[in-house]
Amino acid sequence: QAQLVESGGGLVQAGGSLRLSCAASGRAMRPYGMGWFRQAPGKEREFVAAIRWSDENTVYADSVKGRFTISRDNAKNTVYLQMNNLELEDTAVYYCAEDLWGRSSLSHPRAYEEWGQGTQVTVSS
Repeated sequence: QAQLVESGGGLVQAGGSLRLSCAASGRAMRPYGMGWFRQAPGKEREFVAAIRWSDENTVYADSVKGRFTISRDNAKNTVYLQMNNLELEDTAVYYCAEDLWGRSSLSHPRAYEEWGQGTQVTVSS
């Protein structure tokens, strides 16, 4: 059973950048895909970005297109989320997740079997 550990969160001013990392360990097979979700206080968890492991095909939420970039390092079993031009509305706990089988859309939480513990991103004005 894989363990996912996020890092890279923190406090940043609006317009700034952060890069989140999610390292996977204990994985017995390559995943179908990896995704990032976020949850702000009082709101439901929402999709941010996902990447298909085999061909690095990516998908993004409309709210982050052009600002966020998801990528992966196969050798390091790590997925990244580069976040640029951050906005106040990006404040949330960010979670990475692993989809082993590709049975559902990568933009939906039900596709994912494993989740990290989350990392806080706070954007200030």
